[in-house]
Amino acid sequence: MNTIYTKIKLFYSQITGNIAFYPSLIAFIGIIFGFIMGYAEDRGISKYLIEHAPRLVINDADTARVLLSTFIGGIFTLMVFSFSMVMLLLNQASNNYSPRILPGLISNKKHQYVLGFFIATIIYCIIILLSIEPTDDKYQLPGFAVLIGIILGIHVLAAFIYFIHSISQSIQINNITDNIYRVAKNRLQSLTEKESKVKSEDTFEDTTSWNSFNTKQSGHLNDIALDSIVDLCEEADCKIDIIVAKGTFILVESPIARINKELNEEQQNKLHTCFGFSRSEIVQNNYVLGFKQLTEIALKAMSPGINDPGTAITCIDYLTELFTYRLKKSDKSYITNDDDEALVRLKTIDFSELSYFIYASLRQYCKHDFIMMIKLVTSLKFLLRVPSDIENSQEHIKHQIKLLLDDAEKNITNEEDLKKVKSLAEG
Repeated sequence: MNTIYTKIKLFYSQITGNIAFYPSLIAFIGIIFGFIMGYAEDRGISKYLIEHAPRLVINDADTARVLLSTFIGGIFTLMVFSFSMVMLLLNQASNNYSPRILPGLISNKKHQYVLGFFIATIIYCIIILLSIEPTDDKYQLPGFAVLIGIILGIHVLAAFIYFIHSISQSIQINNITDNIYRVAKNRLQSLTEKESKVKSEDTFEDTTSWNSFNTKQSGHLNDIALDSIVDLCEEADCKIDIIVAKGTFILVESPIARINKELNEEQQNKLHTCFGFSRSEIVQNNYVLGFKQLTEIALKAMSPGINDPGTAITCIDYLTELFTYRLKKSDKSYITNDDDEALVRLKTIDFSELSYFIYASLRQYCKHDFIMMIKLVTSLKFLLRVPSDIENSQEHIKHQIKLLLDDAEKNITNEEDLKKVKSLAEG
């Protein structure tokens, strides 16, 4: 039963991240609503309204056909125009910022809702159009259902205006970086709040001799059903060390965990179902991807073809703030049972490793630019003043400042500029 629950949970996590999920769901609702209105017409709802509120009912078959056909053709045109524009804007975002931000823009749920509403309205109008039969009896026409179709069509126009406004806002770099920052920050805060403070870490000090557990499929490790793993540990009386960090791409038959005892085949199958794989990375499940995306946008902005230092400065500001949240999260993460006994150790990207690769990438593109070097030094100096739960974090930050100075000495030719960078770094 626990295995089925885990599979359902991981499947739900994957399917809701698919761009087609919500449009398909809303379109299905449109089909159901169309048949419900057809049933209501068979029960005489239009006849009742003609007798009590005749102005609400369209009782001419030709008029009804023309209106519904117009709405169907018009909505198709709006869809083509809308998503042609979306593809153009996405291409622009990919060229100017980073291709890695496209999944986040495409999977915007608000835009998916609009697309689903367009499709649902088209389907509804088609169903009602097919139900209009030639007759001289005005009571036999689905007049009220046609009125609902007109109302939905008017709402489509409002949704189209909202869509144009929303897509034009979401493609702006300030909104893109802010969204990446907020999602990564929320993920970091969530992990920090759930983090278990384990005093007895000695049981996980050296797990190299434990039994290795290999994955049966490849992909990005985007989700782990931790509750189910803890239940498995209690059932099998074992401890598990997950040696791969979330977001890492794993090949088939690669080791993903170590276990302090041998598991039988059924228990191994249960453990495998606790890992969710995907072919794409999701910021909501992996805050490190937020760091990567902001860094890539900054690097693209500093490239000679774009030359937009303002965007790079904004990204560094967001990265600095994300690092302040990362300093509050320990490098070691454990999952405990109800008795506060550590049963699972999670692999995390160490602060030193994360900060090194982020600032090393930025140094390569910014080492010739005096303003950007000042910004990077200011960022690191600020992190030195942030309270940290990570051992030796200040030594790592000071090392990054030293590396910045080394690059500045080699690449900034103006002595006055170099003097200012050194003065800020040593102050």
